[in-house]
Formats: sequence, structure tokens, C-alpha cells
Amino acid sequence: MSRLKPLFLAATLLTAPAVAQQATAPTGVATRQVGSATLQNVPEIPDDVRAAVQRFQNSRSAEFQDWLPDGSMLITTRFGTTAQLHHVAAPAATRRQLTYYASPVAGAKALPGASNRFILTRDTDGDEWFQLAVKGLTGPEALLTEPGTRNGSLVLSKDGSLAVWARATKGAAGYTILAADPARPGSRRPIYVADGAVAPADLSADKARLVFQRSISNRESQIFVLDLASGKATRVASDAPTARYEDPRFLTGGRSLIAISDRDSDVRRLVEIDIATGAERVLTPGLEWDVEGYDLSDDGRILAYSVNEDGFSRVVVQDRVTRRVLPQPTLPKGVLSALKFGPDNHSLAIGLSSATSAGDVWVYDTVAGGDPVRWTYSELGDLDPAKLAEPELIRFKSFDGLSVPAFVYRPTGVAAGARTPVIIDIHGGPEAQTRPIWNYGAQYFADVLGATVILPNVRGSDGYGKRYLNLDNAEKREDSVKDIGALLDWVKAQPNLNASKVAVYGQSYGGYMSLAVMTHYSDRLVGGVERYGISDFRTFLERTEAYRRNNRRAEYGDERDPEMARVFARIAPMANLSKISKPMLVMQGATDPRVPQFESDQVVAKLRAQGVDTWYVLFSDEGHGFQKKDSNDLRREVETVFLRKLFGDAPAR
Repeated sequence: MSRLKPLFLAATLLTAPAVAQQATAPTGVATRQVGSATLQNVPEIPDDVRAAVQRFQNSRSAEFQDWLPDGSMLITTRFGTTAQLHHVAAPAATRRQLTYYASPVAGAKALPGASNRFILTRDTDGDEWFQLAVKGLTGPEALLTEPGTRNGSLVLSKDGSLAVWARATKGAAGYTILAADPARPGSRRPIYVADGAVAPADLSADKARLVFQRSISNRESQIFVLDLASGKATRVASDAPTARYEDPRFLTGGRSLIAISDRDSDVRRLVEIDIATGAERVLTPGLEWDVEGYDLSDDGRILAYSVNEDGFSRVVVQDRVTRRVLPQPTLPKGVLSALKFGPDNHSLAIGLSSATSAGDVWVYDTVAGGDPVRWTYSELGDLDPAKLAEPELIRFKSFDGLSVPAFVYRPTGVAAGARTPVIIDIHGGPEAQTRPIWNYGAQYFADVLGATVILPNVRGSDGYGKRYLNLDNAEKREDSVKDIGALLDWVKAQPNLNASKVAVYGQSYGGYMSLAVMTHYSDRLVGGVERYGISDFRTFLERTEAYRRNNRRAEYGDERDPEMARVFARIAPMANLSKISKPMLVMQGATDPRVPQFESDQVVAKLRAQGVDTWYVLFSDEGHGFQKKDSNDLRREVETVFLRKLFGDAPAR
């Protein structure tokens, strides 16, 4: 597979765009405009902060997208304000820019049989109404999809003559699977209509059948095989217990599938599934950690897969038929972002980043072995990798004895015996995982603020098995908040950490966690930062777009159920904001397709009404996760000034 997270399914887990609005500032609130951002209560940014931010914000990565038929590759990288598509012809060759959009390119797939053609995915200002367009190494694009719709999970036939993808429309929970000849964009036609979220996964070699997934929740999915001639879809393993499946594909002969599954297991394994009977054979027995991704050579002989071992990736290569272990690649310690065989069936592209490198692409010869060949060399700007913090993996005991992992970034060059301030940075999802990737935010805060940055994987995080993933569902939501209470106890017991200077920080679901932690432990914190976080589950579920609402109800609970509604009324941050007495910084994108602007607006208004010092930054051209460099520069500058004030106005260094 070219990218480890299927773009369309991953994004459905999180909404559709709210109408972009300007933040309305009440009387007495200082407001100013900086580019596309409206800033409320935010002071001017000092020059030393601007300079410090640029030292870290100028790093960039190379993200593998796909091989072209001639053995060259497509990558995305940023040489301006957003990540754009580039062509790399050979190892260490020049990255030739192919796209020049104002918004980033989200992905690309090469068209088999067409040496210089591919289909790219892009949206506008983070609205996540993704469009598919056919393009070449030169010349303009040809749009394959309809503006105003959301398109993803693109699958291509082996000869490149058939493209299949899923489409969602505004206000509707159902999805439609479409097909077209990429050479004739006007040939687009519906081939299947579903009443929920579906995602094409693979086409059979004869183009007669399509395997697709039906997403019930982040814990449950189903596999179907669609006969393209009759339009009939048949569920595979319909009598099997509830399970999560990822990336199902036809094996040679078309009688069985290969997929990642947690059926009858606490961890996700690579399995082979008989289409007719549903019988499942485990291909990776004995694993104690999740298989996170895999790829097969086109001839079906060589299998490569990656295991997420406590946050770090380990790539394994073997003969799929005989299971004979082949020479294994020696890679830098890090986290996988891509794994894809080339057109020669033995060159394996491996995307990898680490705590001290922004992300690059290596190619490993799975037959000859030897050292992987580095194709890209990404820059860290003005940073010296030798002086960056290497995160330490620690574990602490929570209120019920659960062992909770966390990565800790400690500032370098701190005097012996010094006690540093602490930033607790909580990931989103909630079914996500903080991993030791290139995290320039953590590196920046450790270096510039001299803070220790702790990134916990609280209960409900991915990567630690199915049981751990389910520990925060529905009415157990606040147990993950209690995990942060236990982390505060751990901080207090550390001689090199200052328990009187702890701030909480989070985005998306981590933004909810930041708010919730502030309502529970405001007396133990100096303040909090939250970006586009859920402030009330009821208002969030009512406003999040229809195409993903049921998936989110499966995770958080159904606001229409009276019992769950009572739980939401009790645990919603909005219902408990009176317990927050320390300053808050709130940030939001006006086009956010996941957590609407309303969630941030209501938090800011209520906090200010009760006299809490509240800063607010609203970007008019950003969505869920700020994608443009200018936005991220300003965001980091404001965060620095805010946190520096909380910690005692130390100068940026």
C-alpha cells in the first residue's frame, strides 16, 4: 500500500464544512486581523518569538505517494506554503514540482500503463470535499469528480482503464460507489448505492468484481464483494464475530483475500480469507503488536508488512507462498508512512520519519538485499539533528492500575537540578496514537520554552490492542481524563519537573481532552490550549456532517438515547466550564469539516462571560488541522506568547 492510512475512511471518522464565519468579538475584546486569521485578546508577537518559530517551521518532509510505471516516483513535499506533488526520477534526484495549488495535495495514484499519468486528490482550504483529477507530468488536470461532493478510496484496475471510488454528498449519510474510465472523465457512472459509509478496496484482475468495506465504527467493519455486472454485493464471512478489517485485496486466482484483521484477536494480524466460506488463516501468528500496513508484489510472490511495536515500526519481508524469510531491511528507528512495491516486483519503497528526521523515502531490493537506498533527503531548516530531543518512552499507573504509555521530550542543556515546566500534549482521534515521528512542535517547546513535553497515549488510544482501544467508549469517556490526573501525580513525583507549572494542550479530540482536563484539574494547571475541540457532544453530533455521524455515535454514544444524553449533559465541557479558572487559548478553522466552528465559539463566549482570560484565533481559510505554513507559523507564535506568559515570560531562545 502506498500510504498507511486510507485517506477517505480516515477522514470520515472525523465532518463536513461549516459555513466560514468571522468570530464576533464582544465589546472590550481587542481584535485584529493577521492575514486570514482573526485574533482576539492576543498581544503583538515579539520579534524573538518570530525568529524562534522560523527555526523550526522551515523543516519539510518527503511523503511517498506512488511509483510511476518507469520506476520513478511521486512524492508530496512543501517548497512553499503547502505540500504539493513532485516527481523524483532517481535516487537523490531533483524534486520536480508538478502541482501549484493554494491548498495541499492530499494524495496521488499512478495510472498503470500510462507512463506519465496519475490521479490526484485535493480539497479547498481544508474543507475535505475532496476532488479527484487526472493529470500528467506536464499539462493541466482533468476533473474526474463533481465539485461539491466528497470523493475518496480510489481503486484502479491493473491496466488503468477502470477507476472506482466512493462519493458522499452534503447532508446525506449514504455513499455511492462510482466507476469511470480515467481517459474519459465523462464516463462516470454509479455502480452501487449504500446507506452508510463504504470504501472500495480492490478490483479483481478481470475487472469483474470489486471488494469494498462497510465501516460501522472504528472498531467494526465488514467486507463485501460486488459483482460489477449484476450489481449484487455479497458479504464475506457474514457469520464471523464482530471485527475490524483493513485493506482487503484479492489474491492471485480471486478465490481468497488478504487483509488486516483483529477477528478473534486483541491485536491486528495479517490474514487470508476464503471468499466462499469466510474461513480465515492467520499469516502472522504469534505477534503481540498490531500489523499496521502491508503490500504485495504484483506477481503475488513477495509480502512486506510492518508491525507497530510500542510506537516504533518494524518492516518484515517474506516469500508469501513458502513463508520463507527473505533478507530484511536495516532501517533507521522510526515510524512507517508508506510501503509499496515498484513495477519490477522487488523494489520496495519505504516512507519513514523519526523524532529527529522530518520524513524521507528509501528503496529496498527485497531479492538482492543489501542496504536500502535513500531516494530523498529532506531538510530540517536551521536545526542541528544532534541537538534535538530524543523522546523517552515511559509508563505510569492510572487510577485503576492501568499502565499508560507516554513519550517524553526533555529539553537539552538544562542545568542539573533544574525543574522544568511541563506541557501535556494529548492526541486526537480518539482512536489514534502518539508515535515518535518528526514532531517539530514538541521539539520547539522543549528548545524554545525549556519545557518538558509529555505526549500520553491514554486509554482509548490505538496501537495497544482491542481491549485498550475500547476502554473509553461511551459512558467510560471520562476514564481517559482520569488518566491525565494520574499523569499529574507522576509529574509531581519527578524531581526535574515543576508541578506548579503544567499546561495542557490538545487538538481535535485532544482539544476536548484539554477542556475536560481543565474542568477537572484547573487547580493543578496554569492554563490550557485547545484547537478545534469538541465542547459538547450533543451539539457536536447534531452539527457534524451526516456522512460520518453514525460512525461517531458508535464511538462517543448516541445523543438521541435518553441515558446517553444524560451522560453527555454531565460530562460535556460546556456543562462544566465554571470549574475552569485559568487562562485558555482556543484556535479554530472556519471551514472545519469535522468539528464545526460552533464548538469553539460557544466555549470562548462562556469562558469570557465568567471572567476567564481567553484568547481566540480563527483562520478563515483553514479546516481541521491547519495545512498552510503561514497559518502554522502564526499559530505557533501565538502559542509561544501564551505559554510563555503562563510559565513566567522567559525569553524565547
